[in-house]
Amino acid sequence: MKRKPSVKIYPVKYKIMHHNRLLNIFWLSFFIFIFHIAAIQICAQSPSKNAGNVYVDNKGVMRWEKTKSEVTGFGINYTVPFAHALRVAKQLGISPEKAIDEDVYHFARLGFDLYRVHVWDCEISDSAGNLLTNEHLRLFDYMLNAMKKRGMKFVLTPIAYTNSGYPEPGTPTSGFSTYFGGKANCLINPEAIKAQENYLFQFMNHVNSNTGMAYKDDPDIIAFEICNEPHHKGTEEETTAFINQLAKAIRRSGCKKPIFYNMSHSVHLADAYINADVQGGTFQWYPAGLVGNVNLQGNFLPHVDNYPIPFAENNKFKKMAKLVYELDAADIGASYIYPAMARSFRKAGIQTATQFAWDPNFIAYANTSYRTHYMNLAYAPQKALSLKIAFEVFHMIPMYSDFGPYPQNTTFGPFSVDYENDLAELVSDKKFMYTNSTQSIPPAPDLLEQIAGYGISPVIQYEGFGAYFLDRLENGIWRLEVMPDAICISDPFDMASLKKEVTIINWKKWRMMVNLPDLGENFSIQGLNDGNAFSSNAIGNSFSISPGSYLLVRNGFEPKFNKNDPWKNIRLNEFVAPPSSLKKTIVLHTSAEEVTSGNSIQIEAKIIAQVDPESVELCLYGRKFEPDIFTMTNKTGYTYSVTIPAEFVQEGFLHYYISVKQNGLYTSYPSGFNGFPTDWDFYDDQAYHLRAVPPSSPIYLFDAIYDIDEVRRHWSTHYWTRKWVENSHLVPSKVQGKAELYLNIEHLFTEDPENLNAVKIYDCTFRHYMGDKIAARKSELANVKHLVFTGHALNNKNCKLQVALVLKNGSAFGEIITVKPEYGEYSVNMEDLKPVKLVLLPRPYPTFLPYYFEYYSNEKFNPENIESLQFSIGPGIPEDELLNTHGIAIESVRLE
Repeated sequence: MKRKPSVKIYPVKYKIMHHNRLLNIFWLSFFIFIFHIAAIQICAQSPSKNAGNVYVDNKGVMRWEKTKSEVTGFGINYTVPFAHALRVAKQLGISPEKAIDEDVYHFARLGFDLYRVHVWDCEISDSAGNLLTNEHLRLFDYMLNAMKKRGMKFVLTPIAYTNSGYPEPGTPTSGFSTYFGGKANCLINPEAIKAQENYLFQFMNHVNSNTGMAYKDDPDIIAFEICNEPHHKGTEEETTAFINQLAKAIRRSGCKKPIFYNMSHSVHLADAYINADVQGGTFQWYPAGLVGNVNLQGNFLPHVDNYPIPFAENNKFKKMAKLVYELDAADIGASYIYPAMARSFRKAGIQTATQFAWDPNFIAYANTSYRTHYMNLAYAPQKALSLKIAFEVFHMIPMYSDFGPYPQNTTFGPFSVDYENDLAELVSDKKFMYTNSTQSIPPAPDLLEQIAGYGISPVIQYEGFGAYFLDRLENGIWRLEVMPDAICISDPFDMASLKKEVTIINWKKWRMMVNLPDLGENFSIQGLNDGNAFSSNAIGNSFSISPGSYLLVRNGFEPKFNKNDPWKNIRLNEFVAPPSSLKKTIVLHTSAEEVTSGNSIQIEAKIIAQVDPESVELCLYGRKFEPDIFTMTNKTGYTYSVTIPAEFVQEGFLHYYISVKQNGLYTSYPSGFNGFPTDWDFYDDQAYHLRAVPPSSPIYLFDAIYDIDEVRRHWSTHYWTRKWVENSHLVPSKVQGKAELYLNIEHLFTEDPENLNAVKIYDCTFRHYMGDKIAARKSELANVKHLVFTGHALNNKNCKLQVALVLKNGSAFGEIITVKPEYGEYSVNMEDLKPVKLVLLPRPYPTFLPYYFEYYSNEKFNPENIESLQFSIGPGIPEDELLNTHGIAIESVRLE
């Protein structure tokens, strides 16, 4: 049967491309040409069972023993058999096996083909290094087998050297790392090393009762990493001897798999690692550091522009394989970044990588496991989709591919990343994936086989807050999977507790439109998952859908599939999602700090309720005693919106409530007070507030008394000492109601114990993000003439301070001010600001990664794109003064 495209549902651009066959052939040929090497890698993604073990060739490439094809892999770390995750499962009455099965389904749904973890040796060994056959090991075996059934491969790190307490207090364990006092002593104590040799030998020979194979013989275990993040402090000779001793214990077991060793810590010992009897090095990447305790804002694409391994040109190292054992955009809630990280890893010649760490479904509501990380398909759908696209990058972009520096490399092959729209996407003939609403159009929609997305696109329109997947089973037959809504209600990276929800789940029916030539119109929709009896037909290409899995069948086609038929590495009727956790109506809204008087303002709020509100009213108090009442209308999804006319936005302070009517009764927010603001007994005084200022009013970028908590997290100190700088604090200013940030720097350079050979950089920088703060006054930024710094120098001597404005694109423009000890104001003409280096803050980890980023573009300074403020002590200081103490008191920075 010849299919006719439904041209009325596609833009003109698609019509032209669809009918112009020559153009289609050109694009298809182009992608085939560009990614012909990647085809080999895609085949290697799921090697046949007789592909044999993995070996490293003389060019440092991991290959399958029998097919000789290159190994590529991408996936996750996951910890349910151990530590906090297992304790919480028991506490909540969760079956660990059931939890593992559910999470592993999501790994399969996202396509992951690789798993790595540092095994908690403290929980499966005794003080002599004997392997304990206990619950932890039994569950670990069960988990590996569950992943094997889905086609996943493994890189195992048998030794973690850490206790099992985090994030709770440490708990007593019997293991050798506990007995010998932790990592530092285990690296040097001869008895501890003997225990590790014993443990590694037994670990390799352990037979998984589920598979009947010893770890050393399991073809799906592709490599071993000896230990996790050793942080050596000794000499090169001592370090090499330690590595060889443990590698020998592994080889003595009969293991022939590649052995890897961590090379991203103590990089001044690189020769010790490279000269050891190992076949490769392991690396990690946390581009914004760790444990920032807040959802970081700003453009982090400059942070992931490149992954420069310091010893990449070492001839011996070039013959070694490279893998990434941990990566994450820690403390970053946005979804655009993972594919860019994958791109940079591939440029560095890295073959496999795994994110750290996946949050189990039963604990993801609170994100207690590792609060600096947040990864889960149900609870963090956009980040999970970003990781799925990063998987595709690893399997489609050839090793050592170079797409140039940022910002040129935001598009690479069929991939693109977009900071401002928080969007990562893959747009190709057969695959269309996106982490947020997009206007991108697949080049050949009739050839599409796989769609995964969030939000609205030209192919799928959906207003829900969950991920969805659409896969072609055969011509005219598609499988649809829709996840429930995930609504983040508090910062997932803040202090965690099992008593606190950071994300709630809501099962809600939404309208969906599917625009696919292969399905046409009026196709049928049939529920697949257990308990899903839904059966209907689309009206045109539109239908209502609840979370679940479904079979979509073109009108006139007869499906040949049964619900429980296998397809790739899943069954058609599989579906895993947490139950709804929405118990009360929630209003999510943050008021603007400052708006311009005489201009209309738009106010939006997300209203999440079990039943749609009967009405939503905004009660605005300005200069009158009685409020002005405006009706908020549903804009899309959960979003309600209203525009306050200019005549109501008068200079002064505005206060307002958002009142939601349900079952005839009003509840007013932000406090959730039962009642309406005009009720005689309405006594709630917790309103939303904003300031309305005249256009001539200065725009404050930094005010120490209000912004101190924000800047605490953005110092350029090293990860392990990232804290409030010594001798720095907030003090009252000479001006009533103001305060000054006192910053005394005794040492502009401190030695990095993880990189003793690092180039000395004499600098102390901190950054303040204020993009949200000034967003409502963006239209005025084009007219500002001066940047004004208020403060003074400390220690009775002048201090040079570079003040820079960071734009959304990652460029920075600044000027050096010589600040005197006397309190005063310093004005800089905006036209005098010059391009300066951006300091990557918070500092990336590992610490050998770049300190500065230089923007490679001729784009001019555009004040409308300001989003951060960078303070630096170091630039402009004479060389003979670099070792001196430098101090500054900062009250504020404003534009006028």
